[in-house]
Amino acid sequence: MAWFVLFISAALETVWATALGASDGFTVPGPTALFAVTIVVSLVAFGYVLKHIPISTAYAVWTGTGAALTVLWGMATGAEPVTFLRLLFIAGIVGCVVGLKLAPARPVPARGTDAEPMREGDSTRA
Repeated sequence: MAWFVLFISAALETVWATALGASDGFTVPGPTALFAVTIVVSLVAFGYVLKHIPISTAYAVWTGTGAALTVLWGMATGAEPVTFLRLLFIAGIVGCVVGLKLAPARPVPARGTDAEPMREGDSTRA
C-alpha cells in the first residue's frame, strides 16, 4: 500500500509542479489553487509513506518519478521537445526507480526502538 501511495504522491508532484508554472508567480487563481491543494495532499501522502519506506529510498523514488512524469507531461503537451536522448534518460530514471523498488531495504524500526540491535555482550548503549 505504501508504494501505491508513493506513486500517487509522485503523480501529484507532477500536478503541483505544472500548476506552479502555470500560476505565473501565484497571480492566476486557478493554477494557484490547484498548486496549493495538490502540494498539501502530495506531502501528506509522502509523510504517510515515510512510516513504511526508508526516506532514502522513498525520496529518490518520489523525486525521480515526479521529475520523469513532469517531463513526459511537458512532452505530451508540446511544451518540451521529444527527443531520443530525453526518452533514453527518462527510461534511465524509470529503471532506477524500479531498481530501488526491487532492491531489499532494511526494515524501518518501529517508533521508540533503536535502529541497531544490541550486540551480544553489550550491556549498555551509548
